[in-house]
Amino acid sequence: MALELRPNCECCNRDLPPDSKDAYICTFECTFCLECTSKKLRFICPNCGGELVRRPIRPAAKLLKRPASKVRVVRSEPCPPR
Repeated sequence: MALELRPNCECCNRDLPPDSKDAYICTFECTFCLECTSKKLRFICPNCGGELVRRPIRPAAKLLKRPASKVRVVRSEPCPPR
């Protein structure tokens, strides 16, 4: 099963295209931008408490067969500072 590659940061709703080096995820694929990850969250997922790591980039040729998700997820509550 491939990663969803969610299209946005759950905190600030910033766009995170599949080739973004600024996308961070936890083991549940909660997705955040580098700025929120480092400054607000200190690399800890506010949803599960797991570590946030840089999301791998899927090669462009593989995106044709397994495209990135278009479903945007935004937290109902603001991201808590850590």
